[in-house]
Amino acid sequence: MSLRRELGLLHATMMGLGSTICAGIFVILSPAVEIAGPAVILSFIICGIINIATMLSYCELGAAMPRIGGEYVYVKNAFKGLPSFLTGWYEWSSNIFYATLMVLGSAYMLSYIMSINKFLIMIILVILFTLININGIKEVSITQTLLTSTLLAIILLFVGAALAHGFRSNAFEPFMPKGPLSVIAAIAFIFEIYVGVEAIAASQAEIKEPEKTIPRAMILCSIILMIVYCLVVYVTVGIISPDVLSKSLTPLNLVAEKTMGSAGVILLTIAGLIAALTSLNSAIVASSRAACSMGRNGHFPKVLGKIHEHHKTPYVAIVCGSILIMFFCMIDNLEFVVYSINFGFLIGFSLVNLSLIKLRRIKPHLHRPFKTPLYPLTPIVGIITSVGLLAFLDLKSLAFGISWGLVGSTIYFLKQKAQNKHHSIR
Repeated sequence: MSLRRELGLLHATMMGLGSTICAGIFVILSPAVEIAGPAVILSFIICGIINIATMLSYCELGAAMPRIGGEYVYVKNAFKGLPSFLTGWYEWSSNIFYATLMVLGSAYMLSYIMSINKFLIMIILVILFTLININGIKEVSITQTLLTSTLLAIILLFVGAALAHGFRSNAFEPFMPKGPLSVIAAIAFIFEIYVGVEAIAASQAEIKEPEKTIPRAMILCSIILMIVYCLVVYVTVGIISPDVLSKSLTPLNLVAEKTMGSAGVILLTIAGLIAALTSLNSAIVASSRAACSMGRNGHFPKVLGKIHEHHKTPYVAIVCGSILIMFFCMIDNLEFVVYSINFGFLIGFSLVNLSLIKLRRIKPHLHRPFKTPLYPLTPIVGIITSVGLLAFLDLKSLAFGISWGLVGSTIYFLKQKAQNKHHSIR
């Protein structure tokens, strides 16, 4: 039984945008401005271009192999064995941890607005989005499109009000007070807010006309992200001085309060909550599709590969993933969750780019409706930046990421040993 292809260009693009514009953009600008000053806008532009380089690899592979599993499918076709298992392992677990982070963030924001127990909010959110995901990809995409459209409308209102307000005199002087290296350092710091476009690949088995829609949705999503982020950075640095910005925990709220008053702060708070919810929705989709694909290929328990007869969704993988999300929410260790995310995504990006190069060599006649431009430069840039950004992760993130990979490798080899023993007995 297969999934149902119901996502068109609009819904696929909104899936990527909703996954990527997370609550991070509302807080990450302060430390980024402290690192690079007004030149941080260059960091956002360059970071967006680097992200597009990797997304072009996703475009080619997704259009050629639009099957359930996303990155896991690409690496499995290129390398098989342990590399493919680890890709799926990191893809699945990183999205589980990412969903946990979004639930925790949403609960904390709502508990400040309303006097409701945060653990009750967590339970309600996980159950709500679990039911939406089980009910069908169409319901998921409609929810995502409505939430993301509202989020983009609020951000555009924020930018419009800031432009109408006017900037400080000499707002961008000095432009690069800490030199060119500060721009590179800021790129490493902000890279995570571009992570999420690959959510389109996670739902590729449910996209109509995937050979056309996947590349268009990914490229469109990446360009919109660059424009939105750069506009937000431009008006924020233009209105609030870098000295003030670098000391604020909520930099965008400073701009909203100055340009729209207290109503602006409320709108930004709502936008932050919506951003967390859209990211949660996409993370459940991505983690369940990875688990389902790995279950069908024998890397995870086969029961995870089951598809609901009526709704055409991987309901067992969705429920099991949601139980894990709830478990990590109850632990309520934000530091642990954050350390668990970036390493896995960067390893996934590296392996996807390597897979593109390998498949070009071993499967030259594979039907490729979309071909990555400037090959092999594009995937090489993707590999170098992904591996390079690993060096900028702190030691705790690296230590956990490597340890988690060793856990996955142990599970893989134990499963292989059990399968070999079973075959030898037969």
